[in-house]
Amino acid sequence: MDDASMVGLMGRVTGAVGPGLVGEVIVRVRGGAEHFLAYPANSGERIEKGTVVMVMEHLPPRTVYVTAAYDS
Repeated sequence: MDDASMVGLMGRVTGAVGPGLVGEVIVRVRGGAEHFLAYPANSGERIEKGTVVMVMEHLPPRTVYVTAAYDS
């Protein structure tokens, strides 16, 4: 899957994402769901487990930068 096809996909945080943390998200891709290492797209942002996120950038093979999809 190329970088452009990951950007804009929605996922859910399975391990907190934030400054100094390597978080984890699950994203539906390629007909299934896959886990990716995740970092906040906006420095300083902390995203808690269970939050719906949007992929802003993909660094192959398994790293994404995400932001919360909805205001909380």
